[in-house]
Amino acid sequence: MLELMTPAVSQQQDWSALAQSLGKQFKPVDQAADASDAFVAENFVTLRESGLSAMGVPKEFGGGGASYTEVCEVLQILGRYCSSTALAFAMHTHQVMIPTWKWQHKQAPVESLLRRVTQEQLILLSSGGGDWLNGSGIANCSMGGFVINARKGFVSGAPAGDVLMTSAVYDDPTDGPTVLHFAVPMQGNGVSIEPVWQAMGMRGTGSHNVVLSDVFIPEQSIALRRPAGKWHPAFHLVSMIALPLIYSVYVGVAEAARDLAVQQASKNCDDEQMCYLVGGLDNELTAARIALQHIVSTAVASQPGFDVTNQVLTGRTLIAKAVLNVVDMAMEVAGGRAFHRPFGLEKLFRDAQGVRYHPMREKDQRKLSGQLAMGCDRSLL
Repeated sequence: MLELMTPAVSQQQDWSALAQSLGKQFKPVDQAADASDAFVAENFVTLRESGLSAMGVPKEFGGGGASYTEVCEVLQILGRYCSSTALAFAMHTHQVMIPTWKWQHKQAPVESLLRRVTQEQLILLSSGGGDWLNGSGIANCSMGGFVINARKGFVSGAPAGDVLMTSAVYDDPTDGPTVLHFAVPMQGNGVSIEPVWQAMGMRGTGSHNVVLSDVFIPEQSIALRRPAGKWHPAFHLVSMIALPLIYSVYVGVAEAARDLAVQQASKNCDDEQMCYLVGGLDNELTAARIALQHIVSTAVASQPGFDVTNQVLTGRTLIAKAVLNVVDMAMEVAGGRAFHRPFGLEKLFRDAQGVRYHPMREKDQRKLSGQLAMGCDRSLL
């Protein structure tokens, strides 16, 4: 058992080495969760205690001070060993890295949240993928705030979460449908988990529904108001920060599938057809890595806006295609053994299918990219 660190994570610098060590430790838990539809709870305890859950928090606030690139690398490494753990953890990390970016670039007042992530080892949850631009749920005006009723789907990591970062739609009499963004303590009144996650892949993510029943949110706790269904500066930031983190996991899954298949194929070095297949497999993995590198470097060097969102979403589509090609070709390379669950490739194939479903999916991405290329009025998007 790896000796864990205390929450004073600022002394830990070699995040990749830590991720490698923990990934090997996490893998059996991830495999067991896949077989039973259980959540990878044990791994999340370790993520807290090891300091990884606060690695992206600035050192000024007691965190690890890891760079955005380092956080992406950690998720890619974890994805090679434990798909579900890595993906659920990516949802927490992007909710850490967004306020970190706001503090670093806009001097936003986010110190309280980031200090709590370190000191209380908080795990943050997101319903952003399920809500996206339209939002979901109903917010009714009440004395001093709003009463929220909603059912939030695909909340990865729900069983381990402390705070849900979410939204609901208020029918504003003046401005029309308005999405309100706020945080909800998972142990608060009216908050419950509906255990519905039985999926083809990523079975250990615990991506259950979170139900909000008459949850009161004070007016001062509304962090953002925006028109429903429209692009807002906040969502350009979410796209820029969240998607490279999430898709780092899937490239890690593709790397694991490639390595497993090539290990099997290496017994047939004299088979020209097999060499051809493996070469094609490596082409697809290289395409995924290049696209990931591009969107990570774009996130590091850019300011959020339509042009950056377009680059990141295009990269998301290219990564998804390449990852799906990798796992499909890996099955072909490995042959009949790939169909047997104990070999491990079948799980990676299933887990990789989740790459299809994070926003924005290819159809919507292509539409947006086309609108921007054709000079459509951005204020109407």
